[in-house]
Amino acid sequence: MICSECGLVVGDRVIDVGSEWRTFSNDKATKDPSRVGDTQNPLLSDGDLSTMIGKGTGAASFDEFGNSKYQNRRTMSSSDRAMMNAFKEITNMADRINLPRNIVDRTNNLFKQVYEQKSLKGRSNDAIASACLYIACRQEGVPRTFKEICAVSRISKKEIGRCFKLILKALETSVDLITTGDFMSRFCSNLGLPKQVQMAATHIARKAVELDLVPGRSPISVAAAAIYMASQASSEKRTQKEIGDIAGVADVTIRQSYRLIYPRAPDLFPADFKFDTPVDKLPQL
Repeated sequence: MICSECGLVVGDRVIDVGSEWRTFSNDKATKDPSRVGDTQNPLLSDGDLSTMIGKGTGAASFDEFGNSKYQNRRTMSSSDRAMMNAFKEITNMADRINLPRNIVDRTNNLFKQVYEQKSLKGRSNDAIASACLYIACRQEGVPRTFKEICAVSRISKKEIGRCFKLILKALETSVDLITTGDFMSRFCSNLGLPKQVQMAATHIARKAVELDLVPGRSPISVAAAAIYMASQASSEKRTQKEIGDIAGVADVTIRQSYRLIYPRAPDLFPADFKFDTPVDKLPQL
């Protein structure tokens, strides 16, 4: 590589990391002249480097019995194979709930650490992968509920919760506490609620926590109750069942949290909220 202006040799050894042959999709030939393997995976012990041997055509490619002399043999170890299967499962789960690539990469790293420590023997790799995905979402600031992870995996909510606690203990790591604000924008967006209702629901949930009106209640149930109250006060009303289906909580759970915050409803709404239904006309469940 030489500069055309001054003749300076910028580099004398340039490595082309692409395929050594060009292939065209409209070629009718069945042979692929490219002899390079798959991309390297740094999480695997051997990087998943492999070589594919093409099908022999000449007499020198076969022995006297007609069997091929050169065969493709997978040299991947059992541990690498298990990790590869787990990585595929993690990618599939992430794709089904539209999680970005950085979440997948963090999940893969967490799974590799847990797998190499062998601290969760007896637990299925699918359960460990699901718990790692839940932890990665929490650590990246885009938390998902156990029910959302359970919906895209083949593992029960209880088993994912058990693995979650064991992984935190084994890796000596932690996750931030979830708050009502972590779910509010996503829940409201899925319900098709306008920005004004979302801001009111966020304000209601935050004030309810500050006033200690919902002790012992999960942030998800408090968020659902706040959304129900805000929507009932606006023109964009949503039922408990509609909110429960999106938030993944039962109707009775929403009602219990709503009953706790209803007596202080006038103090919970933001000052600039435009009421379609007055506070004193809100449903009394």
